[in-house]
Amino acid sequence: MSERELQKATFAAGCFWGVEEAFRKLKGVVSTRVGYTGGWTQNPTYQEVCTGETGHAEAVEITFDPLVISYAELVEHFWNIHDPTSLNRQGWDVGTQYRSAIFVHSDEQRDIAEASRRRLEDSGVYKEPIVTEIVEAKEFWPAEEYHQGYYAKRRRGVVKIVPAE
Repeated sequence: MSERELQKATFAAGCFWGVEEAFRKLKGVVSTRVGYTGGWTQNPTYQEVCTGETGHAEAVEITFDPLVISYAELVEHFWNIHDPTSLNRQGWDVGTQYRSAIFVHSDEQRDIAEASRRRLEDSGVYKEPIVTEIVEAKEFWPAEEYHQGYYAKRRRGVVKIVPAE
């Protein structure tokens, strides 16, 4: 398979560890990597992003084979793995770095994401408005190596996440 056949998708839906795990297992997903995007700080570190002052969101960049899984299917999966009505938080994770966002790589992706959001809004599934941003993908800064494949590296049990002090 040549690289030209593969596409990228980028999503933010809270802590990137769980988001990566939710996408990594899908048939047609070739690779995932976690990192930071959507902000203004060049080459940010985890500690900088945690301050909420970089503008970046914790995100997952997905490389996928559109002949196996479509971008529309990835977007539908995105809606199902988090609460898109929760502004700047998912569960215990609070801050703009945990916002819900779809970072589109083309006009076609934007059209698919916006149509999908409209269908979800019109469905009445959520009582609160959907706050997910749909914005142009900016530079993606890979997170530190210890964040990559975090759950896959720790298959032996549930990982207890302890907030940084």
